[in-house]
Amino acid sequence: MNVRTSAGTHAARGARDTRGFAFESTLGKVARVLTGQYGVTVVFSPDGPRVEPGRIVIPDYAGNGGVERDVLIGYLDLLVARAKHASLAQLDALPAGVIANLAQVIEDRRVCGQLLDEYPGARWFIGKLRAHAAERVAQRWPTLHWRDRLVWLIERALWDEAPSRTEASHSLLAALDAAQELLHDARASGSTAQSIATAHALLARVRALSAGDVNSMTFTADPVEDIDTDKARASSSAFDDDTVLPDRDSAAAPPSERSGGAQTDDAVGMGQSLADAQQPSVQSDGEAGATTTNATRPQLSIPLATEFDVIADLTGQGDSTTWRALRAQARADTAPLKEKLERALSADERVRWRREQERGEIDRTALARLATSPGYRTPFRTQRAAKGRDVAVTLLIDRSGSMAGRKIELARLCATALCDALTQLSFDCEVLGYCSLESASMRQLHERQLAAGADMRRYNRFVERLDLKVYKRFGATDLSGIAALDCGHENPDGEALAWAATRLADHQAARRILMVFSDGYPSTGDGDPQVLRSDLRERVAAIGKRGIELVGIGVLTDAVEDFYPRNVVVSRLAELPSIVFSVLSSMLLTR
Repeated sequence: MNVRTSAGTHAARGARDTRGFAFESTLGKVARVLTGQYGVTVVFSPDGPRVEPGRIVIPDYAGNGGVERDVLIGYLDLLVARAKHASLAQLDALPAGVIANLAQVIEDRRVCGQLLDEYPGARWFIGKLRAHAAERVAQRWPTLHWRDRLVWLIERALWDEAPSRTEASHSLLAALDAAQELLHDARASGSTAQSIATAHALLARVRALSAGDVNSMTFTADPVEDIDTDKARASSSAFDDDTVLPDRDSAAAPPSERSGGAQTDDAVGMGQSLADAQQPSVQSDGEAGATTTNATRPQLSIPLATEFDVIADLTGQGDSTTWRALRAQARADTAPLKEKLERALSADERVRWRREQERGEIDRTALARLATSPGYRTPFRTQRAAKGRDVAVTLLIDRSGSMAGRKIELARLCATALCDALTQLSFDCEVLGYCSLESASMRQLHERQLAAGADMRRYNRFVERLDLKVYKRFGATDLSGIAALDCGHENPDGEALAWAATRLADHQAARRILMVFSDGYPSTGDGDPQVLRSDLRERVAAIGKRGIELVGIGVLTDAVEDFYPRNVVVSRLAELPSIVFSVLSSMLLTR
């Protein structure tokens, strides 16, 4: 099995058991392998698909049950192919419209062919994406412009796919027939510039046919509906009023257009976003009712987009003077606890020796017997294979506005004390913080989606982005970043917990412990509180199944009792460091 097949299978199978950040993390790893670029990240947005410097934007959110994970992996393959083999600057320079759509279709076929030559295992996922594109186009076919239908049939021809009975109109097939040599040139394209030139040639040929400048007895498109017609002529009685459903930007449009400019053309095929494909369609009352019921009772809190979320690594970037003062205070408050834990760990480790061995290191307790018994042959000892300190610990701290003041000060002190002690005792640890902040860009996306008539019922975070910070990452020896721990706005606990658990699961260790500091129930300024609570319970259950030991620390709140099976409520702030230290010590000493 080649590398691509193995990586794709891992992503597809892993996605069945993980959601949100876990799936994004898996796709991110695959993207870095395929592109050969270490810093590439994968995010989800209704404005996808597109490629940006260092980032791949896949349509919609991975937790959407209406789209197969294999299709999303197919989008990843397509976008990786664009990133590796296409000149994105040349495509972005094209004005939005049919030329840009045609050029993207031709270029996608070219770059996907190159990707499949490198990674044959991608063929399955590209196939799923092709089937998905055909399905969506079939749903939207009655309201597509004639030119967009033609672009789709050209895309079909380039992929050697036969048009369906519905798609096989006389005028479209005649246009394809009259451009056969140009389609051959499109299949043979060897560069982005050649793809663009072929797109121009195809457009010129079709316009000439429409104007009657080319001798073709088979082209019979109506004068009111051709390559330059602005409105689609409905082919179904449900759309006799010429109403065109709102569509989003083409993936081939320049970034300025995609981020909210005038929308001049529909995107079809693989270039369309899931937001485009999921526009309202004609359905029965029963179907509509079922959709409404399912959409109003989601189990997970799904964000409208994740591309605006920010993860900042502040490891080692704290003020050195503030950090030294904080560490001195933490050591003064928790030195006895640390020494007690060290003694307990040492005593625990002493019983893990196999004595009376024929080889190993000298056992000092057997030296007297070795001196008095000439035939004594087993004065050695060997250490057992179990690693008592092969434990990774993550501290995840709620940075919501309600934590401001004394709470965040003590949380900072507590994180300092724990992390400093764990590092000295040879345990690897990480300190993370989370909150959500309103994002102007995300609000603009939300407004565009509302204006386009998109169904927002399945989302539960619309205008706030996650603000995730790494104050001390695994393996780092500089802990000063903890001094920069601060407060933000709201606390979407479930999403942040999934992010922290994914980072912890990716770290090699025999045991993994995740401690969450929270002072209340999950909250966002624009989400349904009941969905946020349901989301947190689902995340906690999923993390427990992954073998991560999870503890909720309630800071002046008993809310943690509703979500975390193992929890501790701290009712006096001054006791926070000592209580948490005791809880962690007990866990470390428990096999």
